[in-house]
Amino acid sequence: MSEPPADLTLFDVDFQAMGTRCTISLYAQSSDDARSLSEAVITDVARLESKYSRYLPDSLLSEINSVANAGGAITVDEETAALLDYAQSCYVESDGLFDITSGLLRRAWNFQPEGQTELPDPEVLAALLQRVGWDRLDWDAPLLIFDAPGMELDFGGIVKEYAADRAAALLKGAGVDHALINLGGDICVTGPRLGGDPWRVAISDPSNPESALRLVDLSHGALASSGSYARCIEIKGIKYGHLLNPRTGYPFTGTAAATVLADQCVVAGSLATIALLKAPGAPQFLEQMALPFLVVDQHGAIIDRLSH
Repeated sequence: MSEPPADLTLFDVDFQAMGTRCTISLYAQSSDDARSLSEAVITDVARLESKYSRYLPDSLLSEINSVANAGGAITVDEETAALLDYAQSCYVESDGLFDITSGLLRRAWNFQPEGQTELPDPEVLAALLQRVGWDRLDWDAPLLIFDAPGMELDFGGIVKEYAADRAAALLKGAGVDHALINLGGDICVTGPRLGGDPWRVAISDPSNPESALRLVDLSHGALASSGSYARCIEIKGIKYGHLLNPRTGYPFTGTAAATVLADQCVVAGSLATIALLKAPGAPQFLEQMALPFLVVDQHGAIIDRLSH
């Protein structure tokens, strides 16, 4: 193990994006140099947020959803087409459980603290479910057709992880071979720390998110986690997490959290989410994917395959 060159120091460049705190850890001669090296990443993450945020009325996603609501058609650019292709593959891989049209269901639920004390009206859920389903739209790149009005897309389960992958690629392209990108827990590295040591990444404990359940060594690739602990509500003594079943409209139960390591953050993130959607079969699903993972079930039992 060798020491970093004397003129290089590890800096953390913090910024806010996509509703969360983000950090780029990299080596530079000064904080100004570190910020300068990070600028392209920060700009690109902001670009993706402004393009795909459902909260911004002038985003491309808002334009797509306006067309979806009317039951129309829209031609999309190459980047959006690639994201839609990936969303389709996730839908197939998850047997229809990972569905970017299911965001409509959040209208029946409020997962803010003290946000909801009663289960949704079954008739309200039934009406929303009539407008949910990837198979209800017609996707033939670059043309996206919504055959029935009232639908909506949400890239929330893909874009932040995609942004982390792009951030790593941008830094690599700029010659930064020893950096870690953390976009609100979606983590990608360009290589090990300077000197060859791995980065040490903490996985949160679902029962106590402020503490670490496990420390993971990461020298290449990405790590992402999905959990029902971050946003959940309790109704009549039962806890309900924010991940909703697009078939029933109700939250999934059975797995509290899943973490996956993969070469790409978007793969790690989507597989971690699909694992939760497949609860209680999360461990079996991830075993089939042949990637390192850790799963915590609703009772706190841990299945740790991160060393494999």
